[in-house]
Amino acid sequence: MTQLWDFSGGIHPPEHKAISTARPIRSASVPDYLVLPLQQHIGEPAEAIVEVGERVLKGQKIADVKTGMGVPVNAPTSGVIESIADLPVPHPSGMTDRCITLKSDGEDQWCQRNPVKDYRSLERDQVLQIIRDAGISGMGGAGFPTNIKLRPPRDRKVSTLILNGAECEPYITADDMTMREKADEVVAGLKIMAWILRPERCVIGIEDNKPEAIAALQKATEGTQTEIAVIPTKYPSGGEKQLIQILTGMEVPSGGIPADIGVMCQNIGTAVAVAKAVFEGTPLISRVVTITGEAVREPGNFEALIGTPIEHLLEQAGVNQNAVSRLVLGGPMMGYTLTTEAVPVIKTTNCVIAATAAELPAPSPEQPCIRCGQCAEACPMELLPQQLFWHAKATEFEKAEHLNLFDCIECGACSYVCPSSIPLVQYYRFAKGEIRAQQAEQLKADRARERFEARQARLEREQQEKELRRQERAKAAAKAAAKKQAEAEKAAAEGAAVDERAAKSALVEQALARKKAKAEASRQPAASEPPAEEKPDIEALEKQLSQAQSKLETMQGMLDDAKAQQADNVEKLERAVAKNHDRVKRAEEALAEARQQLAAGPTESQPTH
Repeated sequence: MTQLWDFSGGIHPPEHKAISTARPIRSASVPDYLVLPLQQHIGEPAEAIVEVGERVLKGQKIADVKTGMGVPVNAPTSGVIESIADLPVPHPSGMTDRCITLKSDGEDQWCQRNPVKDYRSLERDQVLQIIRDAGISGMGGAGFPTNIKLRPPRDRKVSTLILNGAECEPYITADDMTMREKADEVVAGLKIMAWILRPERCVIGIEDNKPEAIAALQKATEGTQTEIAVIPTKYPSGGEKQLIQILTGMEVPSGGIPADIGVMCQNIGTAVAVAKAVFEGTPLISRVVTITGEAVREPGNFEALIGTPIEHLLEQAGVNQNAVSRLVLGGPMMGYTLTTEAVPVIKTTNCVIAATAAELPAPSPEQPCIRCGQCAEACPMELLPQQLFWHAKATEFEKAEHLNLFDCIECGACSYVCPSSIPLVQYYRFAKGEIRAQQAEQLKADRARERFEARQARLEREQQEKELRRQERAKAAAKAAAKKQAEAEKAAAEGAAVDERAAKSALVEQALARKKAKAEASRQPAASEPPAEEKPDIEALEKQLSQAQSKLETMQGMLDDAKAQQADNVEKLERAVAKNHDRVKRAEEALAEARQQLAAGPTESQPTH
């Protein structure tokens, strides 16, 4: 027999469970429209991967989390995407969030599924990917993605796997009826998770007020090493940390997680979803929801598609709208009042209570604390609710956090026993929210500061690199300028003088040739034909001009570089350029004159009579 321990505190509120266990689980009809929020679990919201007007099949992935922690959303039935807009969602704030609205076509046509007969033939990562693609998240609490939870850190070996079938909160019977009617699927899902984790011990914890579920699971686990631990009925024995303490005697450290002590808890509904995903290839598109309360004629549990409006389920249970005084999503201890029936069923929805005024009367006005200490006696986490209340009310959040405010599981036991009707849990939730907001702002400021410091360091580094490159360029430019200056001085001293003398010599020779030709012509008789003049050497003149122009271009380039570098030899190069300009001009004139002389040709003398 499994050894059991106890946890401090706890209460025994009226159960009200028999209201919804008289009938077997019923399948809710498919509504005309399904509203599928993109945020149904802890982590990043999914992003729509379909467009308005697109037809989708049952089970088809319509939204996914591309980065970060999260799981996809699958179409619960076949139909057409009606809209992607902000709509009311199940949340205590009553605010809207991004949702996909799917209009059912009534055909309920499945997409292709890939069931696995022998999951042991696959790698563990492959099975975890199947669980992830099925969109499975925890179905009993905040909705932590199951594939991530089943992959604990390597340094945290899970030695005990617990399946939480306690379902301790009043009114809720979804897990109870699931264990009664789907015990084989529950055990099948547990086996898959045990194969992934390889724990030394597997145990299913059930409160002793569920004899039918206990008998069904005992039969389903015959021949296995899975333990069925029947625990005393006390609220909140179904809390993760409390159930671990009952079954193992160990306490989860403050601020820690069960994996820190080698334990993991999973929900009954999660186990069924894992079994369906692996053996049937069916994603998480439906869940069991308890519809109860004195304002419904046929209370019970319904297998409802994810996205089904609450009002549709209330109609299935025969709600009397005139008798409804308060609509609670979840249980009376940890649930919250709904402001509209239009909110949909999501993966973590387990119960809706349509209560009359007599059943759940309005809370009494808050009175001053009388310091009776009952809240501290009832607290299962052994906190100091009275001091937490004072600090939260005085907005002394740092002091409240110092008193382990975040260890509070918000079970509501303190509020239940308070004779002054102080809504203690609401104060704690307010304080937690404010602390999280402050931490988010601080984190945002820290990240902004880190980005600023990184930017400043980058700018300084770039400035240093830029200065270093500038110095290297200046050094290279100075070296090049010195080299060019030496070449320029040498060219100005040698090349310019040689070219100038050559040009002058050509001009002198041409002038002497013309004078000689004229002298010879004057000595010949008038009647005789003058001898042909010596033709000018055009080719030599063109070559001289080309050399002069080339030299001018070279000197001009050296001058431009020297000006850009602000060298000391600018004036000297300017004089050299001016001289080369004159040389080019003289060479052009000499060439032009020679060409003109060549074009005129020898003139014939006229005969005399």
